Amino acid sequence: MAGFFDFLTALPRYQDDATSVDRLNKRHGMLIAPLRDEIAGARVLDLAAHDGRWSHAFAEAGAREVIAVEGRAELVARYAHFPDPELRQKVDLRQGDIFDALEEMVRKGETFDVVGVLGIFYHIMDHFRLLRLVTQLKPRVVIVDSEFSLRPGPTITLAKEKTEKHLNAIEQVDGQEVAVIGIPSRAATALMAEVLGYQTEWLDWDRLKGPERKNLFDYYRPERKRRGTCLLRPASP
Repeated sequence: MAGFFDFLTALPRYQDDATSVDRLNKRHGMLIAPLRDEIAGARVLDLAAHDGRWSHAFAEAGAREVIAVEGRAELVARYAHFPDPELRQKVDLRQGDIFDALEEMVRKGETFDVVGVLGIFYHIMDHFRLLRLVTQLKPRVVIVDSEFSLRPGPTITLAKEKTEKHLNAIEQVDGQEVAVIGIPSRAATALMAEVLGYQTEWLDWDRLKGPERKNLFDYYRPERKRRGTCLLRPASP
């Protein structure tokens, strides 16, 4: 069955990586497709946008504008090679630090309807700062797709990772080869959202069965940490 991200196979980075394309297609079916009505006509912010693949997906889902921020310039440059110029015109992919960008957006009084936090929440240490800044942009929905610690209670598990890898944290100080990161538990994420006036809705990845779970092993990891997705929405008054 054809998937949205099948077009990536024509790009050098993905030509020999059918596993990543299949994984992206399955994640698209959970993260974007069910939210098309909310994305349609929305102003969207995509944080840690990598090469713009999710920004492209937001644009295709009907977003009127997508502002995207990515720390690595070489990844930003790849987006120029994505197909469909009309979709690319909807996307403003900027190189820079996501926290610096958020601070500037808040200072200017900008607002967004939808914010994507797809794959960055477990590569940072300042989780509450991120959510505090994001909620100041007054989104009606925040999509958080992340690894979550399986430790009980509202905890954050510290770890470290090499900054040279494109899927890892960027340098936190100049010349840093290994960054410290925090993997929050679900309870910790819900607690931080709650005090900021947002409620959490967890997507049910268990509804995928058998072959549907192929290339999604981290969403079903039995120990230590497991990937998952929650939607943050303003709590009812």
